[in-house]
Amino acid sequence: MRIAVLGTGMVGRTLGSKLAELGHEVRMGSRTAGNENAAAWAAETGAAASAGDFADAAAFGELVLNCTSGTVSLEALEAAGAGNLAGKVLIDVSNPLDFAQGFPPSLSICNTDSVGESIQRAFPEARVVKALNTVNCALMVDPGRVPGDHALFMCGNDAGAKGETLSLLGELGWPAERVVDLGDITGSRGMEMYLALWLRLMVTGGTADFNVVLVRSG
Repeated sequence: MRIAVLGTGMVGRTLGSKLAELGHEVRMGSRTAGNENAAAWAAETGAAASAGDFADAAAFGELVLNCTSGTVSLEALEAAGAGNLAGKVLIDVSNPLDFAQGFPPSLSICNTDSVGESIQRAFPEARVVKALNTVNCALMVDPGRVPGDHALFMCGNDAGAKGETLSLLGELGWPAERVVDLGDITGSRGMEMYLALWLRLMVTGGTADFNVVLVRSG
């Protein structure tokens, strides 16, 4: 599959490298086609990897991963182009973390809205699925770093898009039975607001290698 990864940070590079290793063709998108981080990543990753600007990557991808910061995701996706996103599964991995006042960050959007919802409203023809934003990037591509049947969450309006996302998550090592579907895209609110707790757990625990286990009665 041809996959677009929008964003050149650690999350984008980690996911892009793993997807290329799994046999996908991956194009990393950034604001400018000559982005040094994207070019270096493509050179290191090999023949399955390439780089371009947001629009070029989105046009290339049959599936798109938004790995930009949640505070600039709408701007990045506007640069990618609505026409290049229409009809495609768009997996939103972003979080609305605002570091303007330092650490810990606040959430730039919460309670009654989310980045995931904002993206779906702005690009109604894209098939948005929120996923992978509740774990650190190393765990995204290697869930075995943490023992046990820990959970991953996803949500979205399109059942078919969630099915395609579930398949890709399986390739990354997340069995379907450990992926918890939170329903429509408004589930993004809880997934994004969880980051406030995630950050505190990271600080007090001294590591980002952790996750939650969902236990139900009966």
